[in-house]
Amino acid sequence: MSIIKVIDKEFKPFITAAEIDIRIKDMAAQINTDYKGKKPIFIAILNGSFMFASDLFKSISIEAEICFIKLASYKGTKSTGNVITSIGLDEPLQGRHVVIVEDIVDTGNTLTKFLPQLYNQQPASLKIAALLQKPEALEHPLDIHYIGFSVPNKFLLGFGLDYDGLGRNLAEIYQLVED
Repeated sequence: MSIIKVIDKEFKPFITAAEIDIRIKDMAAQINTDYKGKKPIFIAILNGSFMFASDLFKSISIEAEICFIKLASYKGTKSTGNVITSIGLDEPLQGRHVVIVEDIVDTGNTLTKFLPQLYNQQPASLKIAALLQKPEALEHPLDIHYIGFSVPNKFLLGFGLDYDGLGRNLAEIYQLVED
């Protein structure tokens, strides 16, 4: 891993692909234990969580389903504060065990605006699995049950995280180099 350039910004290595893989397998093992015999439904939030959701779901050994919803609140390197829903949730959740799969939780705005819609459907349980959490950036209290890595409040790229649509395909996670 070395410094890379995306559009007009440089990013330095932060979390390796091997570290990500190990942590996701550990998270999946815990989920497999917690949901044994419960047939949970995973709701992956696009676009950012697609790589995390894929790797996590490949390590889920219990009977489970997955679906995808698109929620967005970013433009460039800053959160807009507005949550835009582009693709709706078609699966009924009443009485189901639900696991939200997020790439990163920073301010918590996106989930805070989305969770009431899910609770209105009366799931049996609802937990959040996030690959990354930025505790310093959190503006809304959220109970995140499965956390891959707690990270500083820096702009990150790779493994599903993007800078204006680019960099999602990187197998590692990089941090913005600040002047």
